Amino acid sequence: MAVQAHATAKYVRTSAQKAGLVLDLIRGRDVNAALATLRYARKGVARDIEKVLRSAIANAQQKEGFGGDVERLFVASCYANQGPSQKRIRPAPMGRAFRVVKRTAHLTVQVSEKPQPVLAETVTAEGEAPKRARGAKPKPKAQAKSTGRKTSGARKKAASSAAKKGGARKKTAK
Repeated sequence: MAVQAHATAKYVRTSAQKAGLVLDLIRGRDVNAALATLRYARKGVARDIEKVLRSAIANAQQKEGFGGDVERLFVASCYANQGPSQKRIRPAPMGRAFRVVKRTAHLTVQVSEKPQPVLAETVTAEGEAPKRARGAKPKPKAQAKSTGRKTSGARKKAASSAAKKGGARKKTAK
């Protein structure tokens, strides 16, 4: 069974929308490629996401049943939920006030271990049909390529066979 682990950072001082842009870059990647991507991302929240990803990797290493190979881990899911917003007041002209909303986000990164590769096909001793391994796709059967349109040669053959049967008559000029 594949090991799964996650880590969450709460109340990170960024908006969930800005964090989601960076999280989209690493979703589905293996952890080393994700760390390299976050290292060179030009967004400030990338540093916080990198910390969360490293924490999730460490959590996976501590789980029972982990194979010990960090290379097999990948980012299974990552998302940013909106946290509580701090409301502040900014002075505006003529005695008015503007509201400033300082948003926070909860960042979650889940890593999972890639499953072990399984042999594609096995043959039984009795000579039965080969059994497919779990997750292996069946081999496609050879199919004739048909576009549904007749070529000019096929039209001529169809016309001549119809003429032999008496179905198609040639028009004569009067």
